[in-house]
Amino acid sequence: MNTKNTQEEINIGVDTGKHQLDIYVRPLDIYFTVTNDDDGIKKAVSEIKKYHPIRITIEATGRLEHTFILACSKANLPFVVANPLHIKRFAGAIGRIAKTDPLDA
Repeated sequence: MNTKNTQEEINIGVDTGKHQLDIYVRPLDIYFTVTNDDDGIKKAVSEIKKYHPIRITIEATGRLEHTFILACSKANLPFVVANPLHIKRFAGAIGRIAKTDPLDA
């Protein structure tokens, strides 16, 4: 079993909305929002690259995340598209039942 402490690894969560992306950088406790368009996504990718994340997790919305995912792929950033039901269940398991964009990210 790998017992390496992973608390220093940078993970990024992205909540996708029609007009904006809410982005959370863990464990640095940094939260920012960009528009969900080419300019906003370009800013997000540029900012995210500074942190050298091991993983970017984004919720599957059916289409709204596609442009962001393509930009991450082109920038060689590691991303995972997560099932929204799994995210909701995880939030419930850790006691986070409120529905807000920062919490979702």
